[in-house]
Amino acid sequence: MERRLYRSINRKLIAGVCAGIGVYFNIDPVIIRLIFILLFLSLGIGFLAYAIMWIVIPADRF
Repeated sequence: MERRLYRSINRKLIAGVCAGIGVYFNIDPVIIRLIFILLFLSLGIGFLAYAIMWIVIPADRF
C-alpha cells in the first residue's frame, strides 16, 4: 500500500500540515509543531516552510 502525505483536516489547528506530517511518520503532531516553532524563532524559516507546505500538500479526503 502506498503512503501519501496529506494535510489533516480533522486534527488541524491552522492548516493541518503538522498533523498530516505526524500521521505520515506516526509521531505526535505536537512534536512537529514544536519543531516548526523552534525553526520560526531561531532561523525565521519555520513560517516560510509551513506556508509552502500549506500550499503544496493536498488536504486529505477522509
